[in-house]
Amino acid sequence: MTTKYTYQEKTLSPKAQQMRDILVDYIAVVSRRLPDDVTAKLSELSKIEVDPLQQLVYNTMWENQMLAEKLERPSCQDTGALQFFIKCGSHFPLLSELNDILKEAVFLATQKAPLRHNAVETFDEYNTGLNIGSGLPSVFTEIEGDSDKLEMYVYMAGGGCSLPGAAKVLMPGEGYEGVAKFVMDQMTSYGINACPPLLVGIGIGTSVEVAAMNSKLALMREVSSESPNENARKMEHLLEDGINNIGLGPQGFGGKKSVMGVNIINTARHPSVIGVAINVGCWSHRRGKILFDSELNYSLPLHQEVEL
Repeated sequence: MTTKYTYQEKTLSPKAQQMRDILVDYIAVVSRRLPDDVTAKLSELSKIEVDPLQQLVYNTMWENQMLAEKLERPSCQDTGALQFFIKCGSHFPLLSELNDILKEAVFLATQKAPLRHNAVETFDEYNTGLNIGSGLPSVFTEIEGDSDKLEMYVYMAGGGCSLPGAAKVLMPGEGYEGVAKFVMDQMTSYGINACPPLLVGIGIGTSVEVAAMNSKLALMREVSSESPNENARKMEHLLEDGINNIGLGPQGFGGKKSVMGVNIINTARHPSVIGVAINVGCWSHRRGKILFDSELNYSLPLHQEVEL
């Protein structure tokens, strides 16, 4: 017999309620307004494509974003599964309530934005109707030193952009050529399903789970950023050229540019293996970043003109 998922709102402290309400508003913004770096890159790419069909696609993207902002509705019907990537100081005053704050924020934002109900309980195969469920939203928290501040990425991981996601452990003899082959195999097989032009996140590390997390964190980096590692930076450019040469173009209709960029995050690995993973963000790469201090003063570095 299947036990249905139920959710009961928690009794939060007044300060926690304040943070929750800020996040409810920001999640709604992320659902309808692209971050500044993505908007700038799409504008740049749209000037490169000259075919009338490609221009039509980009014009439709701009109209879509304009209407989403005007009507205050999500810019894509698939508002994804909410994911939060957090760096939190050990003295941040709401650390103990953080998970409850995030779950309530998603629950309430689902009604306010509104967000599509995307939480399906695995094996039991039913939609909770709440946009939250067992392990959703996904929360990844890193505790940093004695700071009292918090940095949070808010990400809507849609179904299409999640399809190319994959991770594998390579034999060390496959080298970084094996990394490139793995990435290109995924992009030629599934890239068209993810609504290009894409932001491609690649993770390299000591095992599949480390590589997978690195690849997702790579999607949080700004589109035009580069790896601080010289060799990784070279691979970013080579893979960007390679994926562009596939010719996916905007929404898969063909064109000169298939990606907004390629971001690599690499960490140290065991000498006997190379863990590699890929995750991608679609052209509607709905991720935001919010910084809180201990008094809940906040800034939105990826949405400079937004006021909550």
